Amino acid sequence: MEKGKFYITTPIYYPSDKLHIGHTYCTVATDAIARYKRMCGYDVMFLTGTDEHGQKIEEKAEAAGLSPKEFVDKIVEGPGGITDLWKLMNISNDRFIRTTDDYHVKAVQRIFKKMYDKGDIYKGAYKGMYCTPCESFWTESQLKDGKCPDCGREVHYAEEEAYFFRLSKYAKPVQELLESGTFLEPASRVNEMINNFIKPGLEDLCVSRTSFSWGIPVDFDPGHVVYVWVDALFNYCTALGFMNDKYDDYDKYWPADVHIVGKEIVRFHSIIWPAMLMSMEMPLPKKVYGHGWLVIDGGKMSKSKGNVVDPYKLADMFGVDALRFFLLRTFPFGSDGNFSNELLISTINTDLANDLGNLVSRTTAMVEKYFGGTLPEDREAAELDSELIELAKVSREKYEQQMDKLQLHLALEEVFKLIQRANKYIDETAPWQLAKDESKKARLASVLYNLLECLRISLIMLRPFIPESCGKAFAQIGADEKSVSWDSSCVFGTLPANVSVRKGETLFPRLDMEKALADLEKLNAPAKPQFDPIEPDVSIEDFSKCDMRVCKVLSCEAVKKSKKLLKFMLDDGTGTPRQILSGIHEFYEPEQLVGKTVVAILNLPNRKMMGQDSCGMLISAVHEHDGKEELHLLMLDDNIPAGFRLC
Repeated sequence: MEKGKFYITTPIYYPSDKLHIGHTYCTVATDAIARYKRMCGYDVMFLTGTDEHGQKIEEKAEAAGLSPKEFVDKIVEGPGGITDLWKLMNISNDRFIRTTDDYHVKAVQRIFKKMYDKGDIYKGAYKGMYCTPCESFWTESQLKDGKCPDCGREVHYAEEEAYFFRLSKYAKPVQELLESGTFLEPASRVNEMINNFIKPGLEDLCVSRTSFSWGIPVDFDPGHVVYVWVDALFNYCTALGFMNDKYDDYDKYWPADVHIVGKEIVRFHSIIWPAMLMSMEMPLPKKVYGHGWLVIDGGKMSKSKGNVVDPYKLADMFGVDALRFFLLRTFPFGSDGNFSNELLISTINTDLANDLGNLVSRTTAMVEKYFGGTLPEDREAAELDSELIELAKVSREKYEQQMDKLQLHLALEEVFKLIQRANKYIDETAPWQLAKDESKKARLASVLYNLLECLRISLIMLRPFIPESCGKAFAQIGADEKSVSWDSSCVFGTLPANVSVRKGETLFPRLDMEKALADLEKLNAPAKPQFDPIEPDVSIEDFSKCDMRVCKVLSCEAVKKSKKLLKFMLDDGTGTPRQILSGIHEFYEPEQLVGKTVVAILNLPNRKMMGQDSCGMLISAVHEHDGKEELHLLMLDDNIPAGFRLC
């Protein structure tokens, strides 16, 4: 039965060259919600995609020797990329947007111009702190220990001509929206947004950049590119055809029913996003839901921390459905969840192998053993059946209440109450004893039919979470398409009285904890680093010609018009500052290096770099990690005086 439209989105993902299970978590959850709504009869639009512009993309592409578009194409659509991962995880998105898509680019330019013409975007100059990895602007008061409050990494001072969005103009209506109690969930996110951002005073938002070029150009002012969070947020509208002719279902699906986002980007979605929509005089989304992170030992998964968990490896070892189930069964959706391999394995064993898998295999095996695979129509009910049947009837209602509140783990809890009760019912009725008495065959048939019905109803509710496994299980218990509809899940007795089963493969084999952990350890063992071969021998006399000295960094600054070069003024012990240029800006910000004790070769010929003299060379170590070059500047104990020679 058609119930109207339902538009659900995930955030569009940054094209990371190292995808981990945290990327998968949000999309699998959104997929389960979308599948549930389709099952209930809604006309669903499920959107996901990739956010492909910004300074960090430009820098990573340059480091990889690729153009930014070549870089993102490889990660989004190449082998092992985002689209491959979504296929692997059985994601049922209806549409996929890339912010480099031509129609999106043109639409964003029109949107930017419309807000400018309205007076909500104006030209000025940006001066403040910027976190490149998060693409975020911060005031000094918002920094945490001088670092980005979201990712904890270094920020740097940025100063450039820019356009600004009058975010302050919309502070009051945005606060009223947040306080409505329905727009942003969970409630803890509301308090965080109001106390940390609204009450201290919303400042106007810098919405263009001139210090890099990889972004959507401001078409009426060459040299400016649109700030990535303006570009990215409007994808939810442009993907439906807003201000473009690629699609024509904006009027049908907008506003969105729910945006599912990670808690680190709630600020953008619950403050900046509604303010821009208000400026555009567009309907606001009905809900933004900020879920928690998957963490390891209390810390968010990230490549830089080296604690990422590879979803490809986990899916290969345990199966896609087992991985999907674990993510949504184990962690409350609005809170952080502490990932561990032990928890993954025990969840699979307890819920999928022992409870669900065992119920399917035991029930179908008994129907085959005692009735040749087809139940007779003669039945004999007993008082013991009523509790089980009543639980089966009310399970759907409770499940539905939790799913509609996006409490996925609690919805699964309702399903497993029924599955666990059905397993207990087997012990209570002892079918193997009934089978010994020919006069009790009708009672035995009734018991097995009740078990098949409990399985049918449970599997319907599990279908959004483990769709492939449910399809296999439906075939095993003899359920046809009509008997697995959502409407049939609240009716006990839908399977034909003479239902036939077909015992198949074990859906979820029990895992040996010790062996599985050992196999995971082997899979996740870091590859041995590859080193360049040792150079041919040199004489001591030749080596001693290199004058390597301890130097103190007096000052350090970026070289204008260069993305790589830093200019150092060094105390080399001679009393005259020495200037050295080094191409390490990708790895260090200037303020990190002032006052440090470094090593430089001083007796190299001077050379020109970007028109400036470089009188020597800093010593560093370079290696490759996870396919990316990393550099570590050689630094010494600060107690060593400048001018000391290394020998």
